[in-house]
Amino acid sequence: MTSSVSREAYGEASERLAANTASATAPQLVTIADEILSVAGLLRAQPRLRRALTDPSRPGTDRAGLLKSLLAGKLSDSAMNALTALVAGRFSRPADLLDATERLGVEALLNAAERDGKLAEVEDELFRFGQIVSGDSTLAVTLSDAGAPVDRRVKLVQDLLKGKVHVATGRLAEVALTGFGGRGFEASLARLVETTAAKRDREVAYVTVAKPLTDAEEQALGAKLASIYGRQVSVKVDVEPAVLGGVSVRVGSDLYDGTILRRLNAAKQAFAK
Repeated sequence: MTSSVSREAYGEASERLAANTASATAPQLVTIADEILSVAGLLRAQPRLRRALTDPSRPGTDRAGLLKSLLAGKLSDSAMNALTALVAGRFSRPADLLDATERLGVEALLNAAERDGKLAEVEDELFRFGQIVSGDSTLAVTLSDAGAPVDRRVKLVQDLLKGKVHVATGRLAEVALTGFGGRGFEASLARLVETTAAKRDREVAYVTVAKPLTDAEEQALGAKLASIYGRQVSVKVDVEPAVLGGVSVRVGSDLYDGTILRRLNAAKQAFAK
């Protein structure tokens, strides 16, 4: 969602979702999220419907009425109210409606994890799953293959994660398969980690080291980064012996690479000139 009008529409829908689910249990929120994400799947498959639901020549009440007529009896009141608030708003592009619907479903899943007191756990589980995928080239290719049937890839993710992670983690991993925000699978997972951290009012620092950090070292690094960025930081450590030593830290678009491998490569380039 790149425009102010899209953000305004999303904000209204998000507020409606929060108001209508204030007393919902975590399992109920997961069900509502599934309903919203099923609508996102419909919008992804139906470009004409996306255009109709974002047609600026039609009043917002008409667009909301169209959605209600299509989905009557298929959604809970909470999901329907949030989605009608969404389509009643204005969007710069039809694709923005799809992005907003996906994000609303993700928000419902994160609300479920938060209500369960498991938001930090979900953040870590998503990151660890991303590490598992990136460390297995066959698995990475299989899950990232946009040409392969989504239901087959979903089944693989379910088999890998069932009973091992919070239900919200599993559903978020499935969201990544369809390309959250138009990204590839691994980039979608990373974005979902960051979205979960943002829900906790935190930045994410991706740290690459040659050997594991001690708890004290990780806490000290997190405190240092928090002082720099002015908010708490979730430190995500990736152990990669190939860097030889030192540390690489990426926070958003900021990168500090103090690894020995980087220094060796720089030295090689200097001698090659």
